Amino acid sequence: MKRAVWISYDLGVKGDYPGLYKWLDTKKAKECGGNVAYFVFEYKNDIIAELKTEITKNVNFKNGDKIYLIYSRVELDELNKTITNTKGIFIIGNRRAAPWEGYAPIDENKEDF
Repeated sequence: MKRAVWISYDLGVKGDYPGLYKWLDTKKAKECGGNVAYFVFEYKNDIIAELKTEITKNVNFKNGDKIYLIYSRVELDELNKTITNTKGIFIIGNRRAAPWEGYAPIDENKEDF
């Protein structure tokens, strides 16, 4: 099967960008702005596991590196109608506190539940 995917990547200052860029080039990936790439990925059964396996064979990851995969997934709804949902998951690393946390004003007069 083939599926269009986007990855967002953050390998820090000393990351293996040459390995990542070489792998993305073999996928004929398109640049989509700051650290985002689009490409079509061919897989057999499990897009997440297969993409993670392939990328880790080609890129040397270290602690703190992150790869976020965005893809569409065809599912059945409660009426057995086919729907396409966009999904996202970290395949390398995990979510951290957002740099914008704490900027929005909070209402300190609200009662907690």
